[in-house]
Amino acid sequence: MSEEELQLHFTYEDKAPGSYGTECEDLIEELLCCLIQLIVEIPLLDITYSISLEAVTTLIVFLSCQLFRKEILRDSIVHKYLMRGRCLPYTSRLVKTLLYNFIRQERSPPPGTHVFQQQSDGGGLLYGIASGVATGLWTVFTLGGVGSKPTPQLEQCSPLANQSLLLLLVLANLTDAPDTPNPYRQAVMSFKNTQDSTAFSSSNPHAFQINFNSLYTALCDQQKSDQATLLLYMLLHQNGNVRTYVLARTDIENLVLPILEILYHVEERNSHHVYMALIILLILTEDDGFNRSIHEVILKNITWYAERVLTEISLGSLLILVVIRTIQYNMTRTRDKYLHTNCLAALANMSAQFRSLHQYAAQRIISLFSLLSKKHNKVLEQATQSLRGSVGSNDSPLPDYAQDLNVIEEVIRMMLEIINSCLTNSLHHNPNLVYALLYKRDLFEQFRTHPSFQDIMQNIDLVISFFSSRLEQAGAELSVERVLEIIKQGAVALPKDRLRKFPELKFKYVEEEQPEEFFIPYVWSLVYNSAVALYWNPHDIQLFTMDSG
Repeated sequence: MSEEELQLHFTYEDKAPGSYGTECEDLIEELLCCLIQLIVEIPLLDITYSISLEAVTTLIVFLSCQLFRKEILRDSIVHKYLMRGRCLPYTSRLVKTLLYNFIRQERSPPPGTHVFQQQSDGGGLLYGIASGVATGLWTVFTLGGVGSKPTPQLEQCSPLANQSLLLLLVLANLTDAPDTPNPYRQAVMSFKNTQDSTAFSSSNPHAFQINFNSLYTALCDQQKSDQATLLLYMLLHQNGNVRTYVLARTDIENLVLPILEILYHVEERNSHHVYMALIILLILTEDDGFNRSIHEVILKNITWYAERVLTEISLGSLLILVVIRTIQYNMTRTRDKYLHTNCLAALANMSAQFRSLHQYAAQRIISLFSLLSKKHNKVLEQATQSLRGSVGSNDSPLPDYAQDLNVIEEVIRMMLEIINSCLTNSLHHNPNLVYALLYKRDLFEQFRTHPSFQDIMQNIDLVISFFSSRLEQAGAELSVERVLEIIKQGAVALPKDRLRKFPELKFKYVEEEQPEEFFIPYVWSLVYNSAVALYWNPHDIQLFTMDSG
């Protein structure tokens, strides 16, 4: 059903006998406004839980015309009503209520407390009528079928929290009107902590206050869902107040660990969820305070990390391990350049502040370089053989080995810059990295004279030569402990002015142009897959392909 057809269901003419007027009144705006009032005005109690849930769900259904359009809706009837007119004054209250619904995670009340079930108790005729009307309207609202998907989402203990979050994501990602920005996005971008006593900016009438401690706790607890990770991304990227608050937390591990777990289980997650988790890390690593503090947080027994028993490791070293594992997974499976770039950017942002790297994290950094080196040699060999075989042959087009080689060399260059940044800025804090570097020193030989890496290899070569010389002087058959002791002593003795200075490695996340082309289909795929008790005919979905949802 199109929006125009839907509008006809809510349009009527009030004609007196004998009159010939053609003016119609549109009731959609009236209904939308009433639904918003229901959400923001009615306190959340056991007996009001169902009506609040139905109001939130009905708003989602009203907005779901987007599902049946391939192109992004920019001039929708429902958008127009929600972004101006009678609904506009409720913007900040609606966003605030939806956020608090997500924060509170109120469980669905037990049977017998729902408002529509009270008609059997006597005196409940009004409720019975209301239920009948609601059921009749529901057929119109669902725009393609009523039903429920037999998915695990239906077992959620807090359908209102889930549905409220989905509605918030839909509203915040509506496109701007030609003459006005999206007020819901403005509200999401500008709300402040309840403890913030500074005055609101007059330029944003939709600002409000919310308890950041409660919001932070909910975000930490709910990261297993795509929609909670997407909300965290939006808040960190768009709301400076939230970003400042999060970066100032002394328990940042409560937020970072669930994000790392998403990346660790990359093969079980959809690509969008992985992207969001990775971009969140990139945004966090833009802050030097974050990059320092994560190496001061010591974690015990990370049970979900299966490759090795980690009885004690810093949050920073664990972050490095998980990001490197993601790169290696991507190299062997998906080969997504975007994923590579963001992983390396996060490592690069942290590199100058690497501190007391765990020996396993140091090993994995060098192991990744080893893997890249082997891949580089393999592609180089394939390119050489291909050129030899192509002489005098006009059979088939050659694979583009030059492009593959260029991509691998870019990644190798980045890895060398990351290692160099650590050695230049915090060599004396990272004896384990120097140890791993010396242990695999032969890996770097082939890149010393390579024109693409000569400059960046100078410092690495100097460090390898300096410490190799000190180890030779100490004699043969040295224990690991003795080698580390010599490295620590050497780190103090190495003249810092001998290391060439390079520009600081800093990468900043920037949203691509027309981000709605990515986010609107993504948000609606989340609605389609995880909205409670809502069904749309999959054959009618145009916005995204079903395997991408």
